[in-house]
Amino acid sequence: MIKLIAIDLDGTLLDEEKQISLRNKKALQAARAQGTKVVICTGRPLAGIRPYLEELEMQSAGDYSITFNGGLVQKNDTGEIVEKAALRQEDVLDLVDLAQNLNLPLDVLSDEVVLSLPTSVQHLSLYPQLNPLLTFQAATVEEMTPERLYNKAVVGYHQDYLDQQIAKIPARYKERYEVIKSRENLLEFMPKGITKAFGIASLAQDLAFSKEEVMGIGDEENDLPMIEYAGFGVAMENAVAPIKQKANIVTGTNEEDGVAQVVEKYVLH
Repeated sequence: MIKLIAIDLDGTLLDEEKQISLRNKKALQAARAQGTKVVICTGRPLAGIRPYLEELEMQSAGDYSITFNGGLVQKNDTGEIVEKAALRQEDVLDLVDLAQNLNLPLDVLSDEVVLSLPTSVQHLSLYPQLNPLLTFQAATVEEMTPERLYNKAVVGYHQDYLDQQIAKIPARYKERYEVIKSRENLLEFMPKGITKAFGIASLAQDLAFSKEEVMGIGDEENDLPMIEYAGFGVAMENAVAPIKQKANIVTGTNEEDGVAQVVEKYVLH
């Protein structure tokens, strides 16, 4: 029996207009009404998903979200952090060097603020366009002090150039960090071992759920650990090939209420 549904946002729960369809909303509300936990599992911070939590009425005691690709497990009503993993100052400085060498823009998420660093003059970050709900602040490398919280680092840029530069990333960076694309134009750096699966497993343990009681639904590269961890992994029809290969089933696309299709069939009773 599924007790926890972990759902990605972009390309999964949200359609191409970044909206939650009425059918998806009703299916998730019905699942919650029968006692199933519904948890948004995203690369965004909590501030970047609050409108969706409000729309789904998931801001009560006992509601959780997994943010920063598994780096934080938080209570939706208070924002209280239940589990946490973050980058260190030396990691951020290391990634600044990489971004400068690759001539790419770098943004570092620090709690509810995005620190935009001057790592590329020619190429300006697309991250503010990708996440307009977030608060952006120009910052210098000197401001990256040890006391600050660094949740993750991201590069938001046009896919063609970004993919060319990704191919040049030295192997040691992939050994030291989780280096993943969460969208075609967004590259993310997380502490090694910190993935959506890490966040879900932490929450499942806190709630005394086994992984067999977890359904994970996603579409993009950063969803792969979640799909592999969940006892019931679901790929969207619009998912990248590795997700489809690892999933237990493939549901409809994000334009076809794919989330509702699988929840109605396998969760509701």
